[in-house]
Amino acid sequence: MNCRNCNKIIERSFVDLGHAPPSNSYLKIEDLAKPEKTFPLRVMVCEHCWMVQTEDNESREELFHADYAYFSSTSSGWLKHAECYVDMIMERLKLGPSSLVIEVASNDGYLLKNFVTKNIPCLGIEPTLETAEASKKYGIPVISEFFGNALAKSILTKYRKADLIVGNNVYAHVPDIHDFTQGMKTVLNASGTITLEFPHFYNLLKFKQFDTIYHEHFSYLTLSVVSDIFHAHGLKIFDVEELSTHGGSLRVYGCHEEDPRPISLNVDHIYEKEFAYGLQSNLAYDEFQSSVDKIKNDLLLFLIKEKQKGKSIAAYGAAAKGNTLLNYAGLKTDLISFVYDAAPSKQGKLMPGSHIPILPPTLIQEHRPDWVLILPWNIAEEIQTQYSGIKNWGGKFFAAIPEIRIFD
Repeated sequence: MNCRNCNKIIERSFVDLGHAPPSNSYLKIEDLAKPEKTFPLRVMVCEHCWMVQTEDNESREELFHADYAYFSSTSSGWLKHAECYVDMIMERLKLGPSSLVIEVASNDGYLLKNFVTKNIPCLGIEPTLETAEASKKYGIPVISEFFGNALAKSILTKYRKADLIVGNNVYAHVPDIHDFTQGMKTVLNASGTITLEFPHFYNLLKFKQFDTIYHEHFSYLTLSVVSDIFHAHGLKIFDVEELSTHGGSLRVYGCHEEDPRPISLNVDHIYEKEFAYGLQSNLAYDEFQSSVDKIKNDLLLFLIKEKQKGKSIAAYGAAAKGNTLLNYAGLKTDLISFVYDAAPSKQGKLMPGSHIPILPPTLIQEHRPDWVLILPWNIAEEIQTQYSGIKNWGGKFFAAIPEIRIFD
């Protein structure tokens, strides 16, 4: 395959997680009578520009379909994160009623609703119809299409250019990252700002977060790579923040290259951090596969030993990262009976590949499991707080990445 950034031939594999179904393709009971599609889940690294990316095998339309089940508002922590961002960016950019905010991948309105309440005009771009419909109850205008340069040009026939473009956890999800970036350039006004949040590949590598790899994530991004992509389209990154979200993310601030805003020292700090960890050399990538295999084997041993003791085991959080872990480990209902999840859109369905039933969390009290594996480990504290009652019967939460961790 050719690199999605520099278009050079890629030959080096980073990690191979076998075959898996798309991680958000939750099943209904009647789907079990049909064949289930799986695709290779293999990640490559370009030795020319050092962009890490999934092997080509799936179209975005099949991944991000009309009943795509991810709703951002399910997590109270993420809602708070969005609210704090809006307060911060309004003050930093001095946004007001004459401003325009565009969010790409606006999902269910989790973020833009905060701008609406502050009387700041906004526009959502959200191709998955179910989440787009959910956002309209906040009075958010939404375009239900995939974003790129063609759509950006179309937007300008009805709207003016944006003072702020927001993209949270979407930049890694686009197969044509250059077309997406050119679209942002097209629709950004002369003094406008882009903020993008995405998981930092540095953390994936350092903390063995292999479960954040799935087909919907086409790219695994560093500041160095993103800066090169911006530069190719007449944009620059003038500031960056490290965030705790999703196991460690970056929030980059971008603008037109001719914008006079100076480049923050934060940018050089992250460049140096990436370089010092060897992200522009092969050595950094050599041991990852063996680390992943150890995590998988340790989890299987733990589950089998507890089952042999007669313990009941469930999981919490029907997240995409959970499906990567379950499918690579080959886990089924013989070891994990249920997955509890607060999203009504997932309840009553089955996890893709593993076919573990997804149930509402209200049933935890009824089932009284001895062990609950937290699949979205990035919000483990939130989950433990919400369901601390499992301690009443001696139940315990645990996580598997980067190693088995039992939470008291």
